Amino acid sequence: MTIASLETDHYRIPLPQVLSDSTHGDISHFELITVRLRTKDGAEGVGYTYTVGAGGGAVHSLIDRDLKQHLISQDADLIEALWRKMWWALHFGGRGGQSSLAVSAVDIALWDLKAKRLGMPLWRLLGGYDARVPIYAGGVDLQVPTDKLLRQTDDNLAKGFRAIKMKVGRDRLREDAERVRAMREHLGQDFPLMADANMRWSVDEAIRAARAFRDYDLLWLEEPTIPDDVAGHVRILRDGGVPIATGENLHTLNEFKEMIAAGGVTFPEPDVTNCGGVTVFMKVAHLAEAFNLPVTSHGAHDVTVHLLAAAPNRSYLESHGFGLDRFIAEPIRIEEGMALAPERPGHGIQFDWKGLEGVKAP
Repeated sequence: MTIASLETDHYRIPLPQVLSDSTHGDISHFELITVRLRTKDGAEGVGYTYTVGAGGGAVHSLIDRDLKQHLISQDADLIEALWRKMWWALHFGGRGGQSSLAVSAVDIALWDLKAKRLGMPLWRLLGGYDARVPIYAGGVDLQVPTDKLLRQTDDNLAKGFRAIKMKVGRDRLREDAERVRAMREHLGQDFPLMADANMRWSVDEAIRAARAFRDYDLLWLEEPTIPDDVAGHVRILRDGGVPIATGENLHTLNEFKEMIAAGGVTFPEPDVTNCGGVTVFMKVAHLAEAFNLPVTSHGAHDVTVHLLAAAPNRSYLESHGFGLDRFIAEPIRIEEGMALAPERPGHGIQFDWKGLEGVKAP
C-alpha cells in the first residue's frame, strides 16, 4: 500500500462564542491543520491536529515541507517505521511541541487509512473493548457568570451528558471555591464533577486550591500547575487531597513515563493530536494500565472515542467545545452519558471540505 500523495491544509475555525480559561484568556477561534494521504489505488486516510489560535502555520509547514518527503512512495502499513522516520526527521529542531503536532496529524491519517482498507472501525482494529465510552462536557467557561454557568450545565444535561467539567483559576481562590460549591449543589452530591485550572498556579497555590475544593468531591483537578514540574505534581497529589489529571500538554511518551512513574497523576490525559498520534496515545493508555491507572483524554473527541473504546482502563472521554461539528458530516453520538464509537470504517470523520474552504487561513 504505497503512499502516492499527501495534502495538508490550514484553517482558522471561528467559535460560536468566545471561550475563556486561566492561561489562554479569551479564545475566539482555533486553528485546524488537516492531512489527506492517498495511495496509488485511490484509498484515502484523513488526520488532523489543532492549535489554540496560534502556531498552526508552523505545523502546516512542517508537514508540507519536511514530513511529506519522508512519506511519499513509502508503505503506509508500516506505521511504526514511518512514525520513527518522522520523529527523527524533526528531532533536532523539535522533540515535542509543534513537531509532535505535525507527526500526530500524519499518524492519525495513517491509522484511518489502514482501518478503511481493512473495512474496520478504528476502535476494533486497535483491539476493541467497548464501543460505549463515558463522556463529559468540558466547559471553557472561566469568566462565565455563575448563573449562566448553571444554565450551560443544564443545556449539557439535556444533550445527554452525565459528567461535567468546569474551569477554575480566577484571581481569587474564594471565587473559584464559591463557583465549585454552586456547581456541586446544582448537580447533587454523587454527580461526576471535574475542575480544570489550565496550569494557572504554583505548586503551593495548587495545594491550597485542592484543599479548598476537597469538600466538593471532585472526580479530579486538572492541570493544577505547569506540566514540566513532575515533582510539583507529586506534592499536589500527596498534599492536596484530590485526584489529579494532567497530560494534554505532554507531547512525548517519555514525558508521560516520567509523570506516571513518579506518582504525579491519577488520570493520565493524552491528546491524540499532540502526543504523537494514535500510535503514542495507545502506548500511553497501556502504560497507564500497567500502573493500574485510568486513562482519560483531551480534545479531538471524534477520533479519541475510538482509542478509549479500545482501552480497558479508559475513564472519561472529553467532549471539547471547539465548534468543529458544523464541518463534520456525522458528529459524535451521545446517549445517557455514553459516547458511541461509530462502526464506519476508519475513524469515520467526513469533513465538509467545501465548507472549510470558507475559513482557510491566509
